[in-house]
Amino acid sequence: MTKSCVGISLLVALCMNFAVAGELSPQPATAPLGVPTATTSNNQFVIRPVDDAWRANLPRNADAATKAYMDRLPPDVVAKSNSYFEGGYWLQLWNFLLGLAVSMVLLGKQRSAHVRNWAQRVGRKAFFRDAIYGGFFSIAGWLLSLPLTIYQGYAREHAYGMATQTFGPWFGEQLIGLAVGTVVTALAVAVLYAVLRRAGERWWLWGSATMVGLMTLMLLVSPVWIDPLFNTYKPIDNGEIKSAVLTMAMANGVPADNVYEFDASRQTTRVSANVTGIFGSAAVRLNDNLLRRSSLPEIRAVMAHELGHYVMNHVYKMIGEFALLLLAAFLFTQWFMERLLNRHGVHFGLQGITDVANLPMFAAAFAIFFFIATPITNTVIRVHEIEADRFGLNLAREPHGVAEAHLKLAEYRKPDPGMIEEFFFDHPSARFRIHDAMRWREAMGTP
Repeated sequence: MTKSCVGISLLVALCMNFAVAGELSPQPATAPLGVPTATTSNNQFVIRPVDDAWRANLPRNADAATKAYMDRLPPDVVAKSNSYFEGGYWLQLWNFLLGLAVSMVLLGKQRSAHVRNWAQRVGRKAFFRDAIYGGFFSIAGWLLSLPLTIYQGYAREHAYGMATQTFGPWFGEQLIGLAVGTVVTALAVAVLYAVLRRAGERWWLWGSATMVGLMTLMLLVSPVWIDPLFNTYKPIDNGEIKSAVLTMAMANGVPADNVYEFDASRQTTRVSANVTGIFGSAAVRLNDNLLRRSSLPEIRAVMAHELGHYVMNHVYKMIGEFALLLLAAFLFTQWFMERLLNRHGVHFGLQGITDVANLPMFAAAFAIFFFIATPITNTVIRVHEIEADRFGLNLAREPHGVAEAHLKLAEYRKPDPGMIEEFFFDHPSARFRIHDAMRWREAMGTP
């Protein structure tokens, strides 16, 4: 469900311009695990390979079988993964603080008000004025956050041996993300403020409804027009895999007649897949890394999980759940902005809630709310992931495929956190997911 989750959070970020280009660009690269060699080219140790005989001799007990799988992760891999993942906690804080700093810079010395006045002269009509301001806000935020973006998305990934792109191609994709983000932000801001002007005192209600509508639109548009800007999608050539995936899809009412491969290997070595589509459409897609690095049981396990998201209507549930969060965010924003505008509105040259120049203050309020609400949003996503895991187990009946696939995720996701720490994760840990698979195996009596 990764892309669906990102699609929902992405639109909130686009409208508020939080790390627009970074969200649009592909995920950073990782070094491969699960290959029968001692090290990779960047000296990262890999998991110990096993054969079918090893799996057949696993203890029947779920706890013991899970331990056997987890013991295949060398301490070097675990330590590096933990360091990488835990560093992400700090990056969440730095991105949050940077977002607030960007808002303060734009509000300071009435910069935002001056840009609004300039946009008014250029755009004349309110809609075009707000769109121009939204475009400025996107570009200004991108530029001011560029040093952290380069560190987080490029330098740090290379430091951990995870990136495959050189700086030129990587930065080129950041520019593509900026272009797309600027257009989307401009239109979203113009639409949002047009609604706010008409809504009166209930602007928070209609504002949240508008954001939900824009999120839904992005879920329709992104797979068709945005994703192909970064990768090429084509029908999969492997007939065995195509047949296996389509059989599972058709058996569960997923309206797909083909399976598509995309060339993520030019950017990353991560395995990934997704089933996109709403309102009766569906596109089953997996990347070439998954095809190259994984066995048929692993692919079946991964794709059954992704089909589970579609069959269980997680995208619609996610829209509904995030709609409630957005409503709460707008209520918080109303409380936050009314107080700040009463105290500092004149100082910043702002003219009320419906003034587009207050967008940096609006963004700061949203940043504060969603930062505090991170455990809630992560839990919503994590619960959906667990549901899709269990659906996928019952569909593909590949507990070993599940376990092998999730060992690969230990490259970049902490595999064995404590219970309290995992509560804040947006995905279950490798230990949790492997244990789920081994518990299913024990209960079903499969080899």
